[in-house]
Amino acid sequence: MATERIVLTVPGPDGDREVGLSSPNRLLWPQAGITKHELAEYVIAVAQPFLSANGNRPVSLERYPDSIEGESFFSKNPPKGAPEFVQSVMVTYNSGRQHPQLVLTEAAAIVWAVQMNTIVFHPWASLAGDTDNPVELRIDLDPQPGTDFSDAVPAAHALREVLREAGLEAWVKTSGNRGIHVFCPIEPTHEFLDVRHAVIAAARELERRMPEKVTTNWWKEERGERIFVDFNQANRDRTMAGAYSPRALPTATVATPVTWDELDDVDPAAFTIRSVPERLATVGDPWAGLLERPGRIETLLEWWQRDLDAGLGELAFPPDFPKMPGEPPRVQPSRAKKPEA
Repeated sequence: MATERIVLTVPGPDGDREVGLSSPNRLLWPQAGITKHELAEYVIAVAQPFLSANGNRPVSLERYPDSIEGESFFSKNPPKGAPEFVQSVMVTYNSGRQHPQLVLTEAAAIVWAVQMNTIVFHPWASLAGDTDNPVELRIDLDPQPGTDFSDAVPAAHALREVLREAGLEAWVKTSGNRGIHVFCPIEPTHEFLDVRHAVIAAARELERRMPEKVTTNWWKEERGERIFVDFNQANRDRTMAGAYSPRALPTATVATPVTWDELDDVDPAAFTIRSVPERLATVGDPWAGLLERPGRIETLLEWWQRDLDAGLGELAFPPDFPKMPGEPPRVQPSRAKKPEA
């Protein structure tokens, strides 16, 4: 029996495009009753702010062939047969290997990604014109067991003040789950390792001010009930769910930009595929113009050097990375043994 298929008319920069959508009634979020067709309509509705935040840069697609309850995989490279409006750019990965990576530049390309069963969009911090130098400094505030979103909120406000002291203006969004993402637009004058060091410098300064509330400890055994400042999200080829990207969670939550004024009262669970278009129509995009006034990371790099001179060195890289200069041994500490009775 032939697979059900519909054709969607998608506005584009040079007129409308028609994009086919197979299995439109497939339930991608069974608990919420959200279909593939509804997801496609969602990405059309939010296309403009979505592309402002995630477009014109390398992106990885997190794809779920059945539903969020099934298996998933990541796509980075443009598949054979991709339409001409789906672009790509050559990137260099941490291994030194080079390969073309997907780039989304218009609404039809986002709908095509939905047709390819994409749920979560993971954009790089750099643009397609210069993939080696980030245009954003990104910090992920990750609640650990025993903490939650409400615990990350005061850490986010304190981090904003740290970054302001370094001459950077911070923007904030929900992760779509329990965390908070803090972004700073920066001039693309430094490559990923320098930006990582700037993030570590900011994270260490935040940790000094809130030692009981936040941590930079990479190993989970050492974090305790604190907010983990995930510095490794600043690495090349490391990404987080982009602004307005759905998440593969039962209620179809969305990673959603918010203003600093509303952060204290935000319920991240309220931002879903069904509610975010109305929010945009009502309050607009809090991240409009994010990249218009980029800052510089020189002050944070001075802090990094200050900490190096004080004996604080490099922090651990993810285990799949090649051994990096100055990195400490990748030996995870064992949990403390209980004393014998």
